[in-house]
Amino acid sequence: MNASIPDGAKVTVVGAGIMGRGIAHAFAVRGYPTVLFDVKGAALDDALGNIRKIVSDAVGLGKLTEEKAARTLSLITPAGDLAAAATGSDLVVETASEQLAVKIDIIRSIDAVVAADAIVATNTSALSITEIAAASARPGRIAGMHFFNPVHKMKLVEIIRGLATEDDVVERLKAWSDALGKTSIVVNEAPGFTTSRMSAMLGNEAMYMLESGVASAEDIDTALRLGLGHPMGPLELGDMTGWDTRLAVLQYLHQSLGEKFRPCPLIAKMVKSGRTGRKVGHGVYRYENGAKLPGSGLLGGN
Repeated sequence: MNASIPDGAKVTVVGAGIMGRGIAHAFAVRGYPTVLFDVKGAALDDALGNIRKIVSDAVGLGKLTEEKAARTLSLITPAGDLAAAATGSDLVVETASEQLAVKIDIIRSIDAVVAADAIVATNTSALSITEIAAASARPGRIAGMHFFNPVHKMKLVEIIRGLATEDDVVERLKAWSDALGKTSIVVNEAPGFTTSRMSAMLGNEAMYMLESGVASAEDIDTALRLGLGHPMGPLELGDMTGWDTRLAVLQYLHQSLGEKFRPCPLIAKMVKSGRTGRKVGHGVYRYENGAKLPGSGLLGGN
């Protein structure tokens, strides 16, 4: 089955956080009118500022012309009303936090305003697509579309098929991924899918090693970068993802798959103290203006 994207297709992205703004930029830069929704005006303002910086940097690097940069920004419309944002959309991408109840509430709200043949994709990194879709009167039109951070640099998209997901929905999402210049893989729903399951275990084990004093944060990350060829160490990655998000994923995997995914107590301790990562300036490392401060990592055993 060869799916195609309709001419003039409209996209709505629900949630203007780190992932939502990146996804909105990805669609707009490829020429698709994109509405970015959030209930918080400050989040929308911050997201639009971040998108402007991404576009400006791309112009500076010669990857975008001034004309295409201006068009990209013109195609993104901020919205504070979900019904207005989602009405008439061919694709709605939900990017709320990794909390099942929150996602279910959003899916119900979207369900009430989108066309019967529209696709609703959830950007969850681990949660059950089948359970999320069960909140909809049209579960066959719902699937997972898992982007990776930072969206404008990462090439992979996981398309996750729930129990009820229709074949044409999977094919259409593959076509959308192609249109964005991404490489997609199709995953039959399982806890953590492919990447989140492996990444969560790696990051959790790295935190257990840090907690027990095996090595410093810097040395653990260096070992993975230089010894195993990873572009980023697992503790750096956790800081970028957010330890609150990583903890929620691990708790879900622990409940679903058992003891091997029990979250390291150090992660819970950091989340309770507010040290959730780069977004707040402090996780395993400290950050200033988004840049990691040298020598700021937790020492082994601390």
